[in-house]
Amino acid sequence: MRVSKRAGAVAVSAAVVLVAAGCNSGDGGDNSGGSTDGAITIHGTQPEVGLVPANTTETGGGKIIDFMWTGLVRYPNDGGNPVKALAESIDTTDSKVYTIKIKKGTKFHDGTEVKAKNFVDAWNWNAYSPNAVQGASFFSDIDGYADVHTEDPDGADGPQKAPEPTSKTMKGLEVVDDHTFKVTLAAPFSIFPTKLGYSAFMPLPDAFFTSTSDAFGKKPIGNGPVKFVSWQDNVEVKLTRFDDYTLEDKVKFKDLTVKIYQDDTAAYNDLLSGQLDFMEQVPNSSLAGDKWKSDLGTRAKNVPVPTSALIAFPMYDKRFQNADLRKAVSMSVNRAEITEKVFFNSKKPSNSWANPLAPGNKEGNCTSCAYNPDEAKKLLEKAGGFQGEMVFYYNADASHKEWMEAVAQSVKNTLGINARAEGIPTFAVFRQMINNHEMKGPYRAAWQQDYPDVENWIGPLYVTGGSSNDGLYSNKEVDRLYKEGTAAADIDAAHAKFAEAVALVDADTPSIPVYFYNEQWGHSEKLKKVEVTNVGEIDLSSVEL
Repeated sequence: MRVSKRAGAVAVSAAVVLVAAGCNSGDGGDNSGGSTDGAITIHGTQPEVGLVPANTTETGGGKIIDFMWTGLVRYPNDGGNPVKALAESIDTTDSKVYTIKIKKGTKFHDGTEVKAKNFVDAWNWNAYSPNAVQGASFFSDIDGYADVHTEDPDGADGPQKAPEPTSKTMKGLEVVDDHTFKVTLAAPFSIFPTKLGYSAFMPLPDAFFTSTSDAFGKKPIGNGPVKFVSWQDNVEVKLTRFDDYTLEDKVKFKDLTVKIYQDDTAAYNDLLSGQLDFMEQVPNSSLAGDKWKSDLGTRAKNVPVPTSALIAFPMYDKRFQNADLRKAVSMSVNRAEITEKVFFNSKKPSNSWANPLAPGNKEGNCTSCAYNPDEAKKLLEKAGGFQGEMVFYYNADASHKEWMEAVAQSVKNTLGINARAEGIPTFAVFRQMINNHEMKGPYRAAWQQDYPDVENWIGPLYVTGGSSNDGLYSNKEVDRLYKEGTAAADIDAAHAKFAEAVALVDADTPSIPVYFYNEQWGHSEKLKKVEVTNVGEIDLSSVEL
């Protein structure tokens, strides 16, 4: 996931971006007698790579990035409009040139002040293609991106290499003074301010640029309410309160341990015994008969989140390059039966390419999501059938075995394909195989909204070169319509173009939307109060012991 985060909506005036000041999601009180020097332990998974914000595109590392960094805006827990965080103001008159002022006196964890140059330097470094940052495409809206980012003309495995960029900096970024910078986009884009709370847009301290990204990622320096202490691979990441943090979302406890699990049942047992204080998703086995509710009582919570489960096709494998085959496989999956029998109706069958909580989403626009065995068989015949075994891959360190096996069985029963599911031991190894384009069959994916707009469900996933377009899907017409949407100054016009692009994605079926998430989470008796963000991560500022 993140493969990612967030939900909500934003209203942008053509004259000025109105990002209202907001309060934190806690009560802002004195902790009502609770400990301010206590410690909590929460569930986590091994980060895929070092903790560099724009290079972290999955949730294991992503949640830690979110804890350690604060961006220009943040997304309220209730799904409302983005509110100012580090930004003092974000102004524009044309949705193309934005003047951003940041609050004075905020600090990185090494004690240096956060300045405008820390944003500009970070964004330039992230976009520069020789640095191979996974989230580089998030900066493609900025004027001059093509000067710093070039693509390999024949892919990673071909003999040709990407041309050297003509510049290391984007002409659309300008430091005005210590606390002001200007962003000029290649074309007007009204959704741009909404994106600025995503982790790719976080500032980097001067120390980052005198180190290597690998070294920094193992001992990261952020600017958020908690700072890094230590990281023991596959065991835990330790964080502690940053007492010089001056923004509203301060934490009211001292130490935080993100305990890394390879098995969610073990994590759940730790939650029940009080050795774990927060788990964002209880195991599927505990959902049967609402066992988790009887286990946790009032500490059992159920919330919808802007996350969708998918199965992606490796388009680099010639066996999966026929759109009729992909659509046949999708239409052979009985989503309603899977959500009922595997998830006990705790999830909802997918019927659209974006999550229903995404502003601009059109429900029902996934025609290949309809379970239609007769049409699926016709499409398979049209595609010339499928030879050999079709293996559906998933990471085995979370509750995916049952539903992935159900998907494979549904395909086998409907189409007669020799289909089965196979687990990869850990999420970190699983993601490495995906990033290296080593998958030999359809594989489990998910998308956790990064920022609140349907655009986030298209650009990263289905546009050529998108940051999380891991299957290497490419359609020039989708790219063109998406680009026209991002160039629209009006949000409604942008969404209309995105809808046209999605119609082509639907015809191609580069992935299989399976279900929409609801999150069943729980906490220990140690926590008197706790809330989750609107993507289901623990809101550290809300925690009271």
